[in-house]
Amino acid sequence: MWFFRAREIVEFARQIEQKGQQFYRAMAEQAADGRVKEIMLALAAEEKEHEALFTRMLDGLENYNPPETYPGEYEEYVRVLLDAHVFAKDIKPGEIACQAGDPQKALDMAIGFEKDSLLFFYELRQLVPEQERSAVDKLIREEQKHILRLAGQKKVLA
Repeated sequence: MWFFRAREIVEFARQIEQKGQQFYRAMAEQAADGRVKEIMLALAAEEKEHEALFTRMLDGLENYNPPETYPGEYEEYVRVLLDAHVFAKDIKPGEIACQAGDPQKALDMAIGFEKDSLLFFYELRQLVPEQERSAVDKLIREEQKHILRLAGQKKVLA
């Protein structure tokens, strides 16, 4: 039995990318180190590219209107799922920017956030009909590429 359609997962991904952009921009504003600021702005730009890709993916996916036992039930459920994701939490970028004072720590933090996204999509993948999983697999591959890029940047700075 499945609970989500691929379109919903792609929409979750798009919203996570929006939150990521906001977070990385706020981190850049708070960064004291110029390299950390540069890295955070680059990450925000990459999140924007992912958001655009995921928005384009929505065009080919079927709409889904799940049954509700009361108005707004499904939206409430989706909000709870998204709030459990690290970018959706009420994070104070200024406080975290202090923790990510050097580029290595900033990249470690970003890799951690991207891993959370990967885990989120892996979990949701099992709740999508088999014939629609390829769309979720595409999201997963994009997040994996992002982690590899971050790891590459980390090696360059080492």
